[in-house]
Amino acid sequence: MQPSKIVSREEWITARRALLEKEKAHMRNGDALAAERRALPWVKVEKAYVFDTKSGPKTLAELFDRCGQLVVHHLMYAPEWSAGCPSCSFQAEHIDGPAPHLERHDVRIIAVSRAPLDKLLAYRARMGWRFEWVSPQGEDFNRDFRVSFTEDEIAEGRIDYNFGTIVTDPRYLSRELPGVSVFYKNEADEVFHTYSTYARGLDMLLGAHHYLDITPEGRNKGAYPNWPRRRDEYDEVASSHH
Repeated sequence: MQPSKIVSREEWITARRALLEKEKAHMRNGDALAAERRALPWVKVEKAYVFDTKSGPKTLAELFDRCGQLVVHHLMYAPEWSAGCPSCSFQAEHIDGPAPHLERHDVRIIAVSRAPLDKLLAYRARMGWRFEWVSPQGEDFNRDFRVSFTEDEIAEGRIDYNFGTIVTDPRYLSRELPGVSVFYKNEADEVFHTYSTYARGLDMLLGAHHYLDITPEGRNKGAYPNWPRRRDEYDEVASSHH
């Protein structure tokens, strides 16, 4: 890491105030974008999705439990895999902390992956997570919300990911891809799809990235090529650059 210019405290305050104005503008733009996100039209979920859960089969409406809003993390864990995707495991690390607070705000967070329920529960225990993790019965849920793709699609080198903005990028030619989808349930138990985000759109939910953004070194992917890893797979030896 190249150190920044060293200045007096007064010069630092001047530079910091200039940056603060840009940070405030960025935040105001973010508030406006969030308002547009909430104003998106909804789609009624007509298909009867069913999921394998620890307490038996449940419909999508039943996964809301006592809440009216549901956030679904589409975590990459294919049926034949022996563990969840490392990057999606990093994504999952950001579920348990906010969950009890969001439940007091009528929002429940769960995860859905195609692997069998016993694999999901065993991996959840290994990682020390508490959130509910369920497995969809059949392929429709993951296919409909564009996080699972067929072998034929991969062989053709064409998928429809991130609302068709990612089609042939080789980094995303995979049977499983990550995402987050949001649903609302009314008093009649009707469920509506209100929002989904994929690819870099998930970054806004990854608090660890934003901690790195306020450090001198930042995310610095070049210095940490195998980061993030599963929490129990980090080397115990300190990195050579320290």
